[in-house]
Amino acid sequence: MPAICFYFQVHQPRRLKRYRIFDIGRDPLYFNDRSDGKLNNKKIVEKVAGKAYLPTNALMLELLQAYPEFKISFSLSGVLLEQLEEYSPETLDSFKRLLDTGRVELLAETYYHSLSFVYSREEFKRQVKLHADKLWDLFGVEPHVFRNTELIYNNELAKAVEEMGYRGVLAEGADSVLGWRSPNFLYRPPQNPGSADMASKIKILLKNYRLSDDIAFRFSSREWSEYPLHADRYVQWISALNGSGDLVNLFMDYETFGEHQWADTGIFEFLRALPAEVYKHPDNSFITPSEAVANYRSVGEIDVPQFVSWADVERDLSAWLHNPMQRDAIEKLYALEPKVLSSSDETILEDWRRLQTSDHFYYMCTKWWNDGDVHKYFNPYESPYEAFITFMNVLNDLRVRLERSAHV
Repeated sequence: MPAICFYFQVHQPRRLKRYRIFDIGRDPLYFNDRSDGKLNNKKIVEKVAGKAYLPTNALMLELLQAYPEFKISFSLSGVLLEQLEEYSPETLDSFKRLLDTGRVELLAETYYHSLSFVYSREEFKRQVKLHADKLWDLFGVEPHVFRNTELIYNNELAKAVEEMGYRGVLAEGADSVLGWRSPNFLYRPPQNPGSADMASKIKILLKNYRLSDDIAFRFSSREWSEYPLHADRYVQWISALNGSGDLVNLFMDYETFGEHQWADTGIFEFLRALPAEVYKHPDNSFITPSEAVANYRSVGEIDVPQFVSWADVERDLSAWLHNPMQRDAIEKLYALEPKVLSSSDETILEDWRRLQTSDHFYYMCTKWWNDGDVHKYFNPYESPYEAFITFMNVLNDLRVRLERSAHV
C-alpha cells in the first residue's frame, strides 16, 4: 500500500471590522479583534480552538503516542500563530506538544497567507522568511518543504522556492495538471528551455483530491453514495492503490475535524480508528513530506505554466481574482508597496501586510453555486459587495496615513 502523507492547513485571518467611509482619516484600527461583534477575531479563534484545534490535537497526540510510526504535518500561518499567542495560548501549547513527539513536520508558507507570489516576488520572499523565523522562534524548527497559500502553484513558484533552499513543494493534483498521470507519485518541474543548468531537484507532492475530499467535504453528506464512511472502508480504497503509487497525499484544512465536519458526524471516531486500520497490514505506513522527498524518486516532469490552487471546482485563482472588485482591490493594495516600504511607520507596514491575507479577497467572490457554502465560512459580510466596500475604505485610510507619514 502507498505511504500516507497527512498534511493539514491551519489558518484564521484577522478579519476587518465594519469600516465606513466616515472612518477614513479618523480610525487607524482596521481589524475586528475584540469588538462586541459576533464574528470578531478573538471569538472566532476561541470557537475554532474549542471545537476543532484543541480536541483534534488531543486526539492526534493520543494517536502519536499509541502508534510509534504515525506521522502528520502542518502549515500554520503567521497570522494564525499571532492570534493563538494572543487569544488561545493553550492551543499553541498543544501544537508544541505534538512537535515534541518528533513525528510532526511543520511546512513553510507566506507569513500572511497572501497572494504575494502573484503580485510581488520580493514581498513573497520577505514573507516566507518572516514565517520561517516565526517557526524557529516558537518551535525551534526549520522548514524544508514549502506550501504556498491555498496550494497556489506553477512552474515559476517551484523554481523560486527551490532557489530559496526548499527540497519539496506541495500542489493540487488537478486533472488539468495530471492528465492521465497519477497524483500518487512525486514529480519535478520542467527544466527551463535553453537552460544549461541541471534539471530541477525540487520534488512536487500532489494532493489526491478525491480521497482528501472524501474526508474534508463529503464525509457528512447523506446524499453521498458512500455515506456513512468508516475507517476500514476508507483504508480499503487506499490499499486498492497498491502497486500504482508510492504515496497518497491527503491534504485538507485542519478545521475539517470538529468545525467543517462537526463532532456528531463521527469525524473524530473515524480519525481515531484510521491508524489501527492502516496498521492491520504490516507494510503500511505514514510519512511526512520531507521523508517522502528523501525516500522517493520523482517519476517525471509536471508542466504547470498557469497557476493552479486547491480552491473551488475550478482549482485556479478565480476564488480570489474572478471579478473586477477582487482584481481592483488587490492591484491597488500592491500598488502601495513602494510607499509602504519607504515609510518609517512599522504599523503601516504591518497593516498593509495583514491586508494581503487572501481571505479578504475570498469574501468578495461572487461565485455562489457549487462553492457557496465554502465561501460563507466565517464570512463577516452580508455580501461580496459589502466586503469590497469595507476593504476599499480601509485601503483609502491607509493611503491617508501614508501621505501624513510622508510629510512628518
